[in-house]
Amino acid sequence: MITLIVLSILILGTIPLTQNAVKRQKELQLRATLRDIRNAIDEFKRDSVGACPAGAVTSAQLGPNGVGVSTPTDPRSRVVIDDCTIFDSQNLDRYPPSLDTLVKGVKVRQRGINLTGGSGINPNTTQATDINTDTPIIKVYLREMPVDPMTGEKDWKLRSSYEESDSEWDSVNVFDVRSSSKDEALNGDKYSDW
Repeated sequence: MITLIVLSILILGTIPLTQNAVKRQKELQLRATLRDIRNAIDEFKRDSVGACPAGAVTSAQLGPNGVGVSTPTDPRSRVVIDDCTIFDSQNLDRYPPSLDTLVKGVKVRQRGINLTGGSGINPNTTQATDINTDTPIIKVYLREMPVDPMTGEKDWKLRSSYEESDSEWDSVNVFDVRSSSKDEALNGDKYSDW
């Protein structure tokens, strides 16, 4: 009888530890998922530098005499977004209009000048007439819409670059993302504040 009592006390003592371990694992997953989404948002923002000047229909930026305009860019960005239909007059900061845009992807083109040239008769190289006939490239920033580990749903709390941190999303752009869970973390913070 004493052995059973001691075993039951030990088992009851390990249940909270197991529950905390499971919660800690979900918290680690949430932090990693938030980091991935935020990195995708930042990468989209880097790729939007120099894309679609205000009022433009295409992203071609030509200055006087047909020479390309130099735009300071982040060296990590190799492409520029070439789909001006995703930006509207309200989204001046050029953050993604929705998380779905990051999943579906956007049309991009290579940054800088296309330096390939023709070589005349050699059929194995690009000809001079083919220099700027690039096929459209779609860049996907997220493979799929991530699931919030705390809620088990794909229901993220979004924030635009034009709103306060506690207000409702105004659907202009996605500047930041947070968990929609109202629960508290092991450290006492709310998951929606991460």
